[in-house]
Amino acid sequence: MKSDRISFQIAKRTCWIILLLSLLLVIITIIGLSAGSDFIHPFIVVKELLGYGNGEYDFVLHTLRLPRILMALLVGAALGVAGLILQGIIRNPLAAPDIIGVTSGASMGAIIFIVYFMGSVGIQFLPLAAISGAAIISFIIYLLSWRKGVTPIRMVLIGIGISALAKAVVTMLLVISEVAATTKAYLWLTGSLYGANMTDVYLLLPWVALLLPLTFVLARTVNVKELGDDIATGLGVKVQVYRLLFLLISVMLAGSAVAFAGGIAFVGLVAPHMSRLLVGRSFAGLIPVTAIIGGIIVIVADIVARTAFLPKDLPTGVFTAAIGAPFFIYLLFRTRNQ
Repeated sequence: MKSDRISFQIAKRTCWIILLLSLLLVIITIIGLSAGSDFIHPFIVVKELLGYGNGEYDFVLHTLRLPRILMALLVGAALGVAGLILQGIIRNPLAAPDIIGVTSGASMGAIIFIVYFMGSVGIQFLPLAAISGAAIISFIIYLLSWRKGVTPIRMVLIGIGISALAKAVVTMLLVISEVAATTKAYLWLTGSLYGANMTDVYLLLPWVALLLPLTFVLARTVNVKELGDDIATGLGVKVQVYRLLFLLISVMLAGSAVAFAGGIAFVGLVAPHMSRLLVGRSFAGLIPVTAIIGGIIVIVADIVARTAFLPKDLPTGVFTAAIGAPFFIYLLFRTRNQ
């Protein structure tokens, strides 16, 4: 009875936090739609969104700003949950898609597509190229980490090395490519939501809408696996099978996000840690909280990127890195003796 009461209190607290974060997300979204070279009063923004406006700001809101905010939300949610999954299966607070090589693999696949296939092949195949790159790199990491199973620390160390190798390949491709392709690829690598449209949103939405609920369904096994591989195996969990399945989900989430927004860094590292501070370590409760926090981080970074230095529109990844890099150093310092 006592454990049931505690579980109920945790679930109740999690629901309240999700509700408050959702309200914060709505407020930030309205601010993002208002801010820009032409400021639109938040009251007018709300009227336009509800269909009671006069249509004066229809192009600015629905064509320029709303798709960008929706894309930032989806990208942040995907990267945040991808990082949460990696930290859960690897049991390492420093694990994130951009640190252990998943994002680097996606970037490599996307850059190969941009440099060699852009123009001859439709842009709708870019997510497939990015996910393929992430999957290939992840498979190599998993294969090299295997020795009678995959241990978390071995996967992290090999992932860091493979990530550096993938980044070297990307740099080589940029050096030998034409100037126009290099300029476009470099801007994309920094992580930018510039030019996002509703078509991009509709292409990314299915990946997030399908993979986040699937992660939630499988959440129970992650809580068991945090007890250790031996204990989880003794409780009947097929550790290696679930680790591979979660790795694939993380790859698809990170790869699809990178395909549309480029190398937006550190969201997958920061968002899960912020979520744990709010709701504890229950993986099922962390999924929606991490998704919302990841979305808020990217939306705020993008608002700053496009308004702080008007008329310049800076890459969003610059500001997520400005937040994430000090946090990463702090985590290194905090876990230096572990």
